[in-house]
Amino acid sequence: MAKIGLYIELQDGVFKKSNRELLSLARKGDHAVHAVIFCADVRPYLEELQGVQTVIQVSGADLSYQPDRYACTLATIIEEFQLDACCAIYSAQGKDLFPRLAAKIKSGLVSDCLSVDLEKRQALKPVYSGKLLAEYQVEGGRALFTVRPNVVPVTPAAGGQPEVKSASLHDGEPRTRIVQVMQSAAQKVDLTEAEIIVSGGRAMKAQENFCLLEDMARVLDAGVGASRAAVDAGFASADMQVGQTGKVVNPKLYIACGISGAIQHFVGMKTSKVIVAINKDPEAPIFKKADYGIVGDLFTVLPLLKEELKKALG
Repeated sequence: MAKIGLYIELQDGVFKKSNRELLSLARKGDHAVHAVIFCADVRPYLEELQGVQTVIQVSGADLSYQPDRYACTLATIIEEFQLDACCAIYSAQGKDLFPRLAAKIKSGLVSDCLSVDLEKRQALKPVYSGKLLAEYQVEGGRALFTVRPNVVPVTPAAGGQPEVKSASLHDGEPRTRIVQVMQSAAQKVDLTEAEIIVSGGRAMKAQENFCLLEDMARVLDAGVGASRAAVDAGFASADMQVGQTGKVVNPKLYIACGISGAIQHFVGMKTSKVIVAINKDPEAPIFKKADYGIVGDLFTVLPLLKEELKKALG
């Protein structure tokens, strides 16, 4: 029986939605699942963690994310519990932490996976800016994977309460220290985890016009994104940018408003389940990639679409 470790990521003490996908992935097959969580009190998270065999609670005086301490702590846990593979979310934290962990335990790491077979230690991930999909096999040693949000169907937890074990945070002096995290005032929904995203391009014409997208987002409980052209023009903040030089997103529904559909933007949202494009140019490249297209002025279409969605959603 393989021993699988999951790094459970908390954001300001909140259990991230994508953790449920990791848990669903690990529950497939005959695995002994060990969930590692850095927190002072594990009790609020035990309901979410049902179905795993062991929860390893890491405690310490300062549990704020510091990459060196977290990597050393995880390396010790992997060795102590003899974990064969370990998974995390492909998030900003996962991208920072797991390469450090891979170097410490001298293991193979496959990042940004669209699917993972923990039995065969295989993973599928996009390469060349999403133009191709490549299958990776981790041979020998331990295997590490980071999984893109919104690619694993969430299944209900089965089983009782897990056994809780304790571990201590590594107390060595870190080489790297995070001194400040600047929160965006604009983003209420994490784009990398959002199930619906409404994005605007240069055709939004001004920053104040993004209120049309925000109104739509409130109706759909969606995140608001932007193309690089909109960000460069000052219409949106950099943390809203979707694309090759921005965030890679994978929502169930992506609504592109006034976005031409350049390849640099497309690679950041091409795995969206459904793409809807609104553009007054019928020859815009985005229409070749969209599942549904509306040819028209977005300033006319968006208010009408919002009202129809409000009626449909009650």
